[in-house]
Amino acid sequence: MTTVLIADDQPMQRFGFRMLLESQEDMTVVGEAANGAEAVRQVAEHHPDVVLMDIRMPGLDGIEATRRIIAAGARTRVLIITTFDLDEYAYDGLRAGASGFLVKDAQPEELLAGVRAVAAGDAVVAPSLTRRLLDTYIQHLPASPAAPSPVRQDDPRLASLTEREREILTVIGQGWTNTEIAERLHLAESTVKTHVGRILAKTGARDRVQAVILAYDAQLVKPA
Repeated sequence: MTTVLIADDQPMQRFGFRMLLESQEDMTVVGEAANGAEAVRQVAEHHPDVVLMDIRMPGLDGIEATRRIIAAGARTRVLIITTFDLDEYAYDGLRAGASGFLVKDAQPEELLAGVRAVAAGDAVVAPSLTRRLLDTYIQHLPASPAAPSPVRQDDPRLASLTEREREILTVIGQGWTNTEIAERLHLAESTVKTHVGRILAKTGARDRVQAVILAYDAQLVKPA
């Protein structure tokens, strides 16, 4: 059973999500939060598998709530719920530790598939879409004095990677799927999966989305 917390300041939006999720035999909603502070509190109380996290909420927003949930070491994974045109906070949500994006007007089956994917430890967005999203943000994020400085390729998170693992991390950042990596690098897909798992473990990336961010931060990949 996958447990879900819904964090959104719109009661009708929460109601719709709850009705959809609880129509599934393998999902249950353990709570609702109307702001980020309440979401953080309820995660600590209920330890849900997944939080559907709206970005724009009164008081503590979804970005800071995500950051606090991840910093607390919770096993909970966060799905950022955003609009189709991706407001400027969505990239910050990924950097805060979210496992991906859901679009608010997504089809019901897409939302359900997203929840299941994140609960299983996968990224919600396809690798190719992830790259397009990140390209957009890297090129258009406003300058901020609080933004972290660029990470060099000798970033300590990369130090323990083998040459092959660094190569695979680079093409993950370029949007290649496991199948594409296997075909283009002449590897068995099971071998690629093993490499990806080792990359995540060595770099501390929670999932493939976080690995893509690392590839961009380390300048292994440049925006298109």
